[in-house]
Amino acid sequence: DIDPTQIHKALQRIRERQLINFIPWGPASVQVALARSSPFVESRNKVSGFTLANHTSMAQLFERLLRQYDQIRKRNAFLDSYRKEPMFEDNFDEFDDSRETVQSLVDEYKACERADYIDFGMGGI
Repeated sequence: DIDPTQIHKALQRIRERQLINFIPWGPASVQVALARSSPFVESRNKVSGFTLANHTSMAQLFERLLRQYDQIRKRNAFLDSYRKEPMFEDNFDEFDDSRETVQSLVDEYKACERADYIDFGMGGI
C-alpha cells in the first residue's frame, strides 16, 4: 500500500529542488488521486500509477502546426481543391481566422507559465 503522505513529500522535494518548473500562480498544480484499482482497466491485479503532466507544453505542438500552416499558406499549396468550394471561391478567410484562433491558444498557454497569468486578458498583458 502507498501512503499518500509519501507522495506529497516526494512532490515537495521535487518543488524544493526545482527539478521541475511548476506554474507559479497555482500552488496546488499537481493533483494526486490514489485508488486500489483503476476505474478504467479491468484487472485482477492491483493497478497503481503516477502521472505528472505539464499541459502548457501543448503550446509547442500548436506552434509547430502554425509554422507548417504558414509555410503551406505562403506557397498556396494544397488549396486548389478548396477553391472549388463556394465558401472559398473568393478568399481563405476561414483558414486565416482559424489560424488566429490557434495563435490565441498558444498565447494563452504561454501566459499560463507566468506568475501574472491571473491578469491575462485584462488589458495589461
